[in-house]
Amino acid sequence: MNRWIQIAYDEALKGMETNEGGPFGAAIVRNSELIASSHNTVLQSNDPTAHAEINAIRKASHTLGKFDLSECILYTTCYPCPMCMGAILWARIPTVYYASSMDNAAEGGFDDRAFYTIIRDSESSLDLRPIDPEKGKELFTSWAAKEDKKLY
Repeated sequence: MNRWIQIAYDEALKGMETNEGGPFGAAIVRNSELIASSHNTVLQSNDPTAHAEINAIRKASHTLGKFDLSECILYTTCYPCPMCMGAILWARIPTVYYASSMDNAAEGGFDDRAFYTIIRDSESSLDLRPIDPEKGKELFTSWAAKEDKKLY
């Protein structure tokens, strides 16, 4: 087994054994060096965003002192859910290696297909309604004009 996916696998086992979360682990590597690893802590923290990939991204960003992880590779025990996929894209991680498929996760009781359907279909069970879009647009206008903004 690849040493980096083994670290992710070991993290998943740790989370399961301690009842901190489900069977998910992740490791982030840069230049053949482990930057961060973590497991799912949803059950421990009662935080539905505490997935292994999110936890590892947070740790790696803290360790490197930046949110741009474009020089990193993510190893994860399962195909990323839509939330984690979004975080991976925002972190600019270019390569993800995963062990288990979406189907494997569904068979184990973690079926994310409904989330993909919501994202794909304009008519979904999520009721999204715009409210005061002109006021909302002002935030982006102010941001664009801000001279001392930190970008990277």
